[in-house]
Amino acid sequence: MKFSDFDFHPELFKGVKIAGFKEPSPIQEMAIPIIANGSDMVGQAHTGTGKTAAFGLPMMDKIAKDAIECALVITPTRELATQVADELYHLGRFAGIRTLTVYGGVGYGRQIALINKGVQIVVATPGRLKDLYKKGKIESFNPEIVVLDEADEMLDMGFLDDIKEIFEYIPQNRQTLLFSATMPEPIKALANDILYHPEFISVVDEEETTNNVIEQRYYVITEDQRDAALVRLLETEDTDKCIVFCRMKREVERVTEHLEAIGFNAKGLHGDMEQTERDEVIKGYRKGQVKIMVATDVAARGLDVKNVTHVFNYHIPFDPQSYVHRIGRTGRAGKSGQAITLVTTEEFRELQRIQKEVGAQMLLSTIEGDEGINEEGREYLAEQIRDIPVHPDAANMIAYMGEIDQKLLLEKLMSRLIEQERHMVTEQIGFDQEMVEDMMQAYVEEKKATRVNNRRKKRR
Repeated sequence: MKFSDFDFHPELFKGVKIAGFKEPSPIQEMAIPIIANGSDMVGQAHTGTGKTAAFGLPMMDKIAKDAIECALVITPTRELATQVADELYHLGRFAGIRTLTVYGGVGYGRQIALINKGVQIVVATPGRLKDLYKKGKIESFNPEIVVLDEADEMLDMGFLDDIKEIFEYIPQNRQTLLFSATMPEPIKALANDILYHPEFISVVDEEETTNNVIEQRYYVITEDQRDAALVRLLETEDTDKCIVFCRMKREVERVTEHLEAIGFNAKGLHGDMEQTERDEVIKGYRKGQVKIMVATDVAARGLDVKNVTHVFNYHIPFDPQSYVHRIGRTGRAGKSGQAITLVTTEEFRELQRIQKEVGAQMLLSTIEGDEGINEEGREYLAEQIRDIPVHPDAANMIAYMGEIDQKLLLEKLMSRLIEQERHMVTEQIGFDQEMVEDMMQAYVEEKKATRVNNRRKKRR
């Protein structure tokens, strides 16, 4: 199928051609005819699959053909609102379609004035939009198509009640479209409340909860190895753009400062930053001027940047859904991506729970260190040698070696011992499969012993 098959308004199709669109993506091929037909719709698709054009083109086609006057798109964040509005502008500019972004953090006046002048598409964040409706500032704006984009992101950010309140102000005789990467129960319930006999489409496999072109790895480390592990991975992985996820704002600042101090091109992103500073970081990251973004989960909500090759979880996220959203920043639009998680032995159980709940295939890996032996390794090896009992055949074996320099013989024997104990004496960061299994077995036995002791105490 080609975009020319959709019979768009000529001026709209001009924007499509200049954008380089030739064949629709799966979500576009399925969604555009349904939206053009006027039906409500629920679309399940990951970010990066062409959702904006999927709802934007048929919506703007109706505006260009005077079938409707205006439309509303609700997105979870200012960054996503700006991105959606930019794409709609570039696709619809030749058809004369005016688009406005509405978000918090700036004055009301200009936004209200432009809406009242008759702008045709408003792309808004929930908080500011609710305020405008509540204060009666946009009574003249009655959208005939309403799009709820990234619905699961809005749920995660606590906007569900705001969304429900917004729909109390919007006319009932509307077409409603809901897009979401995942379909948790609250989103299904919302769809039942605000949509009328919707058609359901999905470009996500039934069992898919994370993008299937993302390779997922984890490294089991000690807490004091976390910074060294991240630096080693950034040095050895073939990264283009990457995101390092941290749990807390102060952690974002510390990790960013550490990376910048040793020469990495890194910038932080968190909720306490001024909006202008946030915009500057995101703009630089999109343009490739910033290679490493260190961010909290909330700061990265709705962030859609192309060609992110790696996502690093500096700390494991608090819940499975956050893990899905984090790693979904890479491997978009059919491209491959790498998701790498650092965990300590104490966090390993939590990683297993996430792995089970999201159905992810995660590979345990080891960060190889330098070839040299660290101080602890030398001490360990020296202790091993001191404790080795002398074998009865040792003297005969030395004689059997013939005319060989004694120092060279000693170095060769030492080399064999180093190879045998390599995982203990070289600067490897983290633990290999055997070591992790041993630790987990010890953990299970310790828990079992604790339960037995607790039962004994209760009996007493």
